[in-house]
Amino acid sequence: MSNLKACLLAEWEPLDAVILAWPHAHTDWAPWLEDTRQTYLSLIEQINDADAGVILLCLQEDIATLTPRLSPDARVLIVPAQYNDTWARDFAFLTCKSPTHPHRQPVEFTFNGWGGKFDAQQDNQVNQRYLAELCALPLRTIEMVAEGGALEIDDQGHLLTTAQCLLNPGRNKTMPLHVSVDTLKNALGCQQATVFQHGHLEGDDTDGHIDTLVRFTPDGGLVIQGADNRPDDSHYASLSALCEECAAYLPDHKQFRLPLPHIDNDAGERLPASYANFLICNQRVLFPVYGVNEDKEAIRVITDAFPSHTIVAVNCATLIRQFGSLHCISMQIPQHTLRPEVLSQLNKGVTTYVS
Repeated sequence: MSNLKACLLAEWEPLDAVILAWPHAHTDWAPWLEDTRQTYLSLIEQINDADAGVILLCLQEDIATLTPRLSPDARVLIVPAQYNDTWARDFAFLTCKSPTHPHRQPVEFTFNGWGGKFDAQQDNQVNQRYLAELCALPLRTIEMVAEGGALEIDDQGHLLTTAQCLLNPGRNKTMPLHVSVDTLKNALGCQQATVFQHGHLEGDDTDGHIDTLVRFTPDGGLVIQGADNRPDDSHYASLSALCEECAAYLPDHKQFRLPLPHIDNDAGERLPASYANFLICNQRVLFPVYGVNEDKEAIRVITDAFPSHTIVAVNCATLIRQFGSLHCISMQIPQHTLRPEVLSQLNKGVTTYVS
């Protein structure tokens, strides 16, 4: 593809680190705080095992109790920060290949809590307050509301997103769809964009984020959250229509359809459990499972979709209780993004960053 413009990098690019935000007592994780923290500790180990460090946002008052819980040989750079919640996928910076510099370009959009559903004022300031200074190149700010979970791209510059998300008036008011798409393409250097009209999971606050629905593979495949195993499910028609859209728009891409789990919370609400919410971390796929019957088939599908990667199952039963999963809480940092001295500190073990 052309290298005349900065272009958003595919997730399978080699990574130096993954951004996470440590759950604190003022987040929506409060009812399950210890279970959630245990999930994060397990995920940090898996990221480190995948040869990536962790940039961990953390409240200043939590650092003293967090540090002893990390493995002595962990690669974690703790960044003292204030933030509303831990959905780093949607407020942490994206990374583009620079057309003029060997280092990568951090890029941010405005994050307003998925169209104003939740207070996100502190989250929206995380990049400029804390993360930008970790990067070798200056942060570029795009004047548009968008979230990382709404954007999927391959290494040919083909962007995937959903109309339901882009057309939510709480994000960009009455901005026409074609203007939203053109803005994204220009900002992220995309060669083409496909906007899906179908696909949504009950209980999903994001209005149909693509990272719960359709994901690219490095070999020209599509991993799709299907519902073939549940023909009587309320999601069946929409997810089947999504598969048909994928076949129409990307006919040369082999489909890998994931089974659909059915998980309710204690109040009887359907939770938006998706197996498509995985994280590609170097030569591994960190894959969400939920302790349900569909886990085994989902692992088989993702193994077929990523034959050159090691599949690592990560128990996300606690994460889904707050209507999100593994990809939602993480954001990858490709190689050549961080300042050399920051990367050096990250590789020294568990340390706290001082600006």
